[in-house]
Amino acid sequence: MASSAYVAYYESPLGWMELGSSAEALQVVRFVPEKGRQVFTTLLEETQHQLTEYFSGKRRDFDLPLQWTGTAFQQTVWQRLRELPYAETVSYINLAREIGDEKATRAVAAANAKNQIALIVPCHRVIGTDGKPVGYAWEIWRKRWLLQHEQQCSGTGQLWLF
Repeated sequence: MASSAYVAYYESPLGWMELGSSAEALQVVRFVPEKGRQVFTTLLEETQHQLTEYFSGKRRDFDLPLQWTGTAFQQTVWQRLRELPYAETVSYINLAREIGDEKATRAVAAANAKNQIALIVPCHRVIGTDGKPVGYAWEIWRKRWLLQHEQQCSGTGQLWLF
């Protein structure tokens, strides 16, 4: 994890989530096996509030300042993911096309794997070309759950059958 001055934990339906920030921006949101020592800030309290709204189906977008640590390419991928609408998915190859380099599919997948701000940077919405969920740093069952949750809350009626 990036060296975060403030750390809080959130108990989600998918397990504990560690939230890390500086005084100005969110740096880390990731799943962890257990809760640790907390050093709170108002930003982390707001992050917890927005996560509660997300998991209850009331929030579709997060409004939090972010601080990314990554290459320019990774940050381009993460920014594009932030623009991906709630409950919509994109394949790795189509995401590579959208950022201007169809041959960068593996680099897009690698950028997804390096994303340290789960849910807020919705890398769980990137799927395989066959429409199935593949590759998720925090275990594929969580990715499936998140996709199913968003589909149900969006009212589209589309259900993930995997």
